[in-house]
Amino acid sequence: MGVTVNGMSDQYDADILEWSERQADLLRRHASGDRSNAEIIDWPHIIEEIEDVGRSELHAVQSLLGQALRHMVKAQAWPLHQDAPGWRADAIDFRQQASRRYAPSMRQRIDIGGLYAGALRSLPKSMDGQPPLPVPQQCPVTLDELLSEP
Repeated sequence: MGVTVNGMSDQYDADILEWSERQADLLRRHASGDRSNAEIIDWPHIIEEIEDVGRSELHAVQSLLGQALRHMVKAQAWPLHQDAPGWRADAIDFRQQASRRYAPSMRQRIDIGGLYAGALRSLPKSMDGQPPLPVPQQCPVTLDELLSEP
């Protein structure tokens, strides 16, 4: 993006931390009624960053749920493997992290079936020479179950 008033786009591209601190200060002043610096508020980037925050949180929750499902599937496919207790513990940890970051507006955007299909695709063909036990081909848990206390 090109240079805007007082180099805000250059600052955004060169040092996002400095840009964000400067913009936060300008927005606080603007919100308190001080409009003297309104022309240097970098509205296009601020809007973009706010949208990115939401997308980033959604992606984080989806990633954590996907990790939980992968570990759950591995533990189900090789329940006697020496790493199975660790996989189960990791699945619980990923679920708890997802639950802490989850917001109700994410519900319609989280495709548990798709995340589960990804977990199945990541399943190794064998582990220590042993093929996996059969696992369900459709996701056996709901979003609410994944986000609840294990």
